[in-house]
Amino acid sequence: MSTSDAPSEGQGVPAAPGADTTWFVVPLFNEGQVVGDVIRDLRTRYPLVVCVDDGSADDSARVAEEAGAAVVRHPYNMGQGAALKTGIDYALRDPGMQQVVTFDSDGQHQVDDAASMVAQREADGVDIVLGSRFLDARTKPGVLKRIVLRGAVWYTNITSGVRLTDAHNGLRVLGREACEKITIEQNRMAHASEIVEEIGRHRLTVSEHPVHILYTDYSRSKGQPMLNSVNIVIDMLFR
Repeated sequence: MSTSDAPSEGQGVPAAPGADTTWFVVPLFNEGQVVGDVIRDLRTRYPLVVCVDDGSADDSARVAEEAGAAVVRHPYNMGQGAALKTGIDYALRDPGMQQVVTFDSDGQHQVDDAASMVAQREADGVDIVLGSRFLDARTKPGVLKRIVLRGAVWYTNITSGVRLTDAHNGLRVLGREACEKITIEQNRMAHASEIVEEIGRHRLTVSEHPVHILYTDYSRSKGQPMLNSVNIVIDMLFR
C-alpha cells in the first residue's frame, strides 16, 4: 500500500474540541461522488484526516487527497474492519494523537456529533464514546434495519458484557490507550461486534452519545442500509 503525506493544518480552522490531537479515520470504497464534500466539511474543524481507500474502482482516493486528507491505499478490497485497522495504525504514528474518530465517507455522519463526542470523552473521563442512533429522535432507520440493529444490540450485550443501545454505529471516539489495546482481526462487518467485545475484554470505560445518522438519497440509491442489515445478520450467525 502507498501513503500520501499527512495534511498540514490550514489557515483559519476554527477551534473545535481536540482539533489538534484528534485524527479522523475514514474508510473509503467507491464514494468519489460525495467524499470530497465530506472531507472538506470535516476539515473546516478537524484538519487531521486519514482516508483508507479500500480498493476503490473509482476516483475516491484522488478526490479525498485533493480535499486535504492523507490517503492510504489498500491494493484490493479488504473490508471496512481492515480499513479501520489501517487508519488507526496510521494515526498511532503521530505521538501527539490523543483520540481517533471513526467516520463514514458517505455523508451519513455529522461533524457536530463527532465534536460533541470528543468533548464528552474528556468531560466523562472515559476511554471510548460510542454513537447511538437510538438515543436520537431524528434518526429514523427503516423497519427491517431497526429490527436487525436491535437484535445486534441484544447479541453484542450478551457476548461482550458491555451494555449499549447501539452496537453497530460507525461513529466512535477511541482514546489513544483504547487504540493501542483494541485488536481488530475481523476484516469485514464483524469488526463492529469485535470492537465491543474488545472493550469488554480490556475493561475499557465507555459512554454513549446520541447521533443523527442521515440516510440520504445517495446512500439509499447504493442500497447500503439494506446491505448492511444483511451483513449484520451474517456476522451474528457465523462469528
